[in-house]
Amino acid sequence: MVPTEINTVLKPINDVDIRFALNSLNEYNLAMQTLGYHLLYQMLNERNDCFCERIIFPDVESIETNTNLREFDILSFSIYHTSNYFNLVAMLKKAEVPILRDDRTNADPLIIAGGPMVTANPMPISDFIDIFFIGDGEYILNDFLDLYKKFENPREHLEEFAKIRGLYIPKLNNRTDIALVEDMDKKYHTTKPIIIGNDEKNRINWTRLEVTRGCVRGCRFCMSGYLYRPLRETSVKRLVEIAEKSRENTGFNKVSLSGYAVTDYSRIDELISNLQKRGFSIEIASSRIESITRESLEQIKQSGGQEIAINPESIDRIRKSINKDIPENLIQNIIRDALELGLNLKISFMLGFSNETEQDIIELAEYIKSIVKIKNTINKDLSIKIKISPLIPKPQTSLQWDAYDMEVMESKVDLLMNQFEDMDLQFLKYSQFDITYLDESNNLKLSINSIESTFKDYVLSFAGSEVSELLLNGNLNSPITEWKKYFRAYEVGDSLPWDVINLGYRNNFLEKEHGRFKKGKLTPWCGDSPCYNCKDLCHHNPKVNKF
Repeated sequence: MVPTEINTVLKPINDVDIRFALNSLNEYNLAMQTLGYHLLYQMLNERNDCFCERIIFPDVESIETNTNLREFDILSFSIYHTSNYFNLVAMLKKAEVPILRDDRTNADPLIIAGGPMVTANPMPISDFIDIFFIGDGEYILNDFLDLYKKFENPREHLEEFAKIRGLYIPKLNNRTDIALVEDMDKKYHTTKPIIIGNDEKNRINWTRLEVTRGCVRGCRFCMSGYLYRPLRETSVKRLVEIAEKSRENTGFNKVSLSGYAVTDYSRIDELISNLQKRGFSIEIASSRIESITRESLEQIKQSGGQEIAINPESIDRIRKSINKDIPENLIQNIIRDALELGLNLKISFMLGFSNETEQDIIELAEYIKSIVKIKNTINKDLSIKIKISPLIPKPQTSLQWDAYDMEVMESKVDLLMNQFEDMDLQFLKYSQFDITYLDESNNLKLSINSIESTFKDYVLSFAGSEVSELLLNGNLNSPITEWKKYFRAYEVGDSLPWDVINLGYRNNFLEKEHGRFKKGKLTPWCGDSPCYNCKDLCHHNPKVNKF
């Protein structure tokens, strides 16, 4: 049951040319926490010729008018995780929309998809989708709709859509350049998000400001960092305007600063000062370890926060090789300051890098135990949660040539866990996605992502269109033997399923970064060094092509 909502839109159906279904493949509470979902809903409904309605998994009828998926002109899906693929198939099947692209006729909806997973590699679901949006989808969405209106049967004019930068058409297999927002001030920002009225569980009492897009830190495992480079900033003036307009439409005085690299924003102090002068309270959605100070931890504690989350990822040697050069003394100081202030700890690590040695894994275990020891010395009553995630290489990153090996990963996890035999870790619970252990004597909870589930994620990330058979006939619980049939590994120089998608990197940049990873060499990030010409499509470097 959907709770009472404010700022939703209703339009006379006969007064619009396009009925657009904005589908979420996650359940209601996650959908309504997604900034992009609100942005597209408001943006599309500001068009007089379009009525955008929301349909949220597992439902196949719209929230606004209870209309079935199959009755819309366009069905839109945003793909944030490979598990979304199965939900996509389930929704189409339940709504009796032909799942395979080749089975649909002009009488069926046109199906489009975007999001980070399909920007990196659209091929796993290319048999299901008519048109993919590669990059920042809203940047080209109006151009797409303007063209759509020109044709009685748009499916018969796909070659015209292929002329729009950022649109990949599986039927044409056209080489596609990524489309990225150029000017964050001129892009669309939502100022009238949907407010949930009578459901405290799902209620959000703040609005979000999109401060930045992209990231230039260059962490070698991070897909989003590669996809959406370079860093682009919204001006302080524009952000203040958006905040004030949002307050008029929602009544909320609290704003959450959003972006991949909020604390890399060049005018962060000026922005916070300007917002505070206007009576706003501020929350930063994500902070880098490098930006955490004793003062910021005190603010968390004073505002009622009870926990601080940090992601060291691994030991110092491995951190340097993945281009995440965080000084160890900085991490130690943050941990000590947080504990002294009475904050519980949540710390995440990754395991399974191809350059990892047995000694590295033993050192990682000792590192974790040293953190527990520090916690017990300062305040034994505080809790600590340790999350261990087996590395899942991703396409379009410099680690895309490092295949996921289940046997090797199992041996690494076993070696790590064996180092904790001197602790009192007891099995607590098992789920499809992770295993959790508890050491009550140290107030420690340790969880490890399932090797099987992370292997499945890898398979869906790296597959071509052949995996559609698994998506149609299987599910996430299908036997691992079925999944292994679709396993793919690649060497440097191999043709890749996603070669047709051009992110704009030049001079074999990803291959060079892979070599630097193997050698443990750092690549300075754009904010701290001269441009090293990684992209053709970058406005940060005046010597290369503009967007």
